[in-house]
Amino acid sequence: MIDAKRPKIELLSREFVDKIVDEGFTLLERHGVMVENAEALDLLGGAGARVDKNGQRAFPGRALVEACLAAAPASIELRDRSGARAFTVGGDEVHFDPGSAAVTMLDHAARAERRAVTADVIAFYKLVETLENFHFQSTGLIAADVPAAVSDAYRLYLGLILSEKPFVTGTFRVEGFGPMKDMLAAVRGGEDALGRAPLAVFDACPSPPLKWSDLTVRSLIDAARAGVPSELIPMGMTGATSPVTIAGTLVQHVAENLSGLTISQLARKGAPVIFGGSPSSFDMRKGTTPMGAIETMMIDAAYAQIGKALKLPTHAYMGLSDSKVNDPQAGFETALGAVLGALAGVNVISGPGMLDFESCQSLEKLVIDDGICAMAYRLLGGIAQRDEPVALGVFEGFTAGMSFLSHPHTRQWYRKEHLGAGLADRDPYDAWVAAGRTSIVDKAHADVARRLEKYAAPPLDPAVRKELDRIMGAYAKSAGLGALPLPKGF
Repeated sequence: MIDAKRPKIELLSREFVDKIVDEGFTLLERHGVMVENAEALDLLGGAGARVDKNGQRAFPGRALVEACLAAAPASIELRDRSGARAFTVGGDEVHFDPGSAAVTMLDHAARAERRAVTADVIAFYKLVETLENFHFQSTGLIAADVPAAVSDAYRLYLGLILSEKPFVTGTFRVEGFGPMKDMLAAVRGGEDALGRAPLAVFDACPSPPLKWSDLTVRSLIDAARAGVPSELIPMGMTGATSPVTIAGTLVQHVAENLSGLTISQLARKGAPVIFGGSPSSFDMRKGTTPMGAIETMMIDAAYAQIGKALKLPTHAYMGLSDSKVNDPQAGFETALGAVLGALAGVNVISGPGMLDFESCQSLEKLVIDDGICAMAYRLLGGIAQRDEPVALGVFEGFTAGMSFLSHPHTRQWYRKEHLGAGLADRDPYDAWVAAGRTSIVDKAHADVARRLEKYAAPPLDPAVRKELDRIMGAYAKSAGLGALPLPKGF
């Protein structure tokens, strides 16, 4: 028997990878990185980096960065809320999660965006919980009916109650990490248990080019000391906030990732870090950052290859669309990104469900994209030899009147070899007409309603729920919010 070969793509030669990484080290050493946080500057200076505190700039040398790189783990194990299911983030493992922090929802009936509120966030979490090809949740919507001062923790609070899956999340305020960590620890059974079995990943986004704000540095340090993985999200835009060439943007991307990794390791040696990002091609004519552009996807696949060469877990924003509605553009951009990300072996692929660059979530797109992710996983499964010999045995005793439709071999292997259609249209034309000429978006809208109707909340210990309520209530009160806009009976 011959095992299936896992298909993969690599856009860079090993020589080119080494050159880009070498220039990333040199960029940090010569030009440095801005760090708007005194503690991080002290950590860097104490480790031997040249530091200009007045200019808030650090110049970490190659030896320091290489030592920090060597200390970072090559893979991370996340566990779900119950602790029963583990997910390896590393190697060529691929996990999809919805894009994070959208501020609007696409209203299916109106075909227009609107601000998201608590009810939308609840529906989002319930729906994602039912979609098997999204291994992780994300805090994918920002509720406009709570003050911005508590919206980061509020998103996580709702999600921890409604979902069993691990989370990709992040903080909007320096004060936000504490209550979010406390909620995660309450679910896990203490801070030590959380560090041993992380339930969430925190995004940390440097400002291009080469700048870490006080907020993002604080998140790096706090997450490292809590044993919670940080996902580094550089966001260079070719020709705007990073060099116009793809290769030049990759050099800056490497430097920004390595600078964040260095701060994280100095806060706690061995802290889990994911080499990630959300860079993009920049459209000079429109002044936009097209996430569905092929050049954006090339940057993503290439830096994932670099991250693997550095022996780090990887992340990218792929499988999303710049389109404003669920149309053919949304389909081809999402599918191309999801497949390229999977073939590149990106460990955490964020983006499914998203439209309008990274600003809008669509429930209908989420269920469509779940099917796209299923196809990407099937592709990664490759072509296996099922029998020995491969096919000759099937033809033994075969006569002119026989058909493979009724052959035992077909019954044995069909479901292992082939995905079902899902929401995709594979009806004959007459059957499609008789069924009402429905589009995939119409079917997706009906599927959303069906899934939300069937949703059953995963069990949660009442004592844990009480503690989550207490933490969230205290945080809301500290921000001047008297009551949370929760539906009756939540």
